[in-house]
Amino acid sequence: MTLTVDIHAAGLTNVGLVRRRNEDALYVGTHLVAVVDGLGGHVGGDIASTTVIEAIRDYDQPTPPGQLITIAVNAVNASNRALRARIDTSPDLEGMGTTLVALLWSGSKAAVVNIGDSRIYCRRDGQIVLITDDHVYGRLVSGSDRVPRLAERLTRFLNGRPEGVSADVVLRDLHPGDRYLLCSDGLSSYVPEADIEAAMGSVDDLGVLVERMVGLALDRGGRDNVTVVVVDVEGRVS
Repeated sequence: MTLTVDIHAAGLTNVGLVRRRNEDALYVGTHLVAVVDGLGGHVGGDIASTTVIEAIRDYDQPTPPGQLITIAVNAVNASNRALRARIDTSPDLEGMGTTLVALLWSGSKAAVVNIGDSRIYCRRDGQIVLITDDHVYGRLVSGSDRVPRLAERLTRFLNGRPEGVSADVVLRDLHPGDRYLLCSDGLSSYVPEADIEAAMGSVDDLGVLVERMVGLALDRGGRDNVTVVVVDVEGRVS
């Protein structure tokens, strides 16, 4: 008998109730999903996010499990080069940047990609676990809680420059029954983790679930763009 893993995914993005434009973007493909969050307060946040999505979607293709890490790193580097190329053609976009979280899978393995403060959670056996780290000064500097706005400032993100582009890329086993949530901080910064956990197990239909997730953020004021992608891992024996 052979265990085959099937992947199902859905995503949704919303401008929120305060912002005038959506600087988030998402991609839901056959072998790859991603969420990006253009940097608020920087020029061209929406252009940065769409540029990265257009670059990374080229890597949505079958990949041997043993090459997942290499291909995922290549995707990050290609996305950063795409930003550089866009800036070179429009110098007024210098300073734009974006976060990135992504899952690239093959068989029962997945490469988990993270740079910035967007997040990936995994729900397994009824409990959710945050499987990415926020790349913010608050996790690096002692006493950061006493410095206004320091904790939330990003230490790493994609901005078209070679320095500082160091994404976390790790290999993870996919288990039947796993449910993954990729989200921008428009969800994770405003909705308590307990509410996220409850919603993650509340419904089987992924289309309904992503609407429910976005609704949680809107119910709490929708102060930022909010984007979610949910991935279900199913197993069958053949």
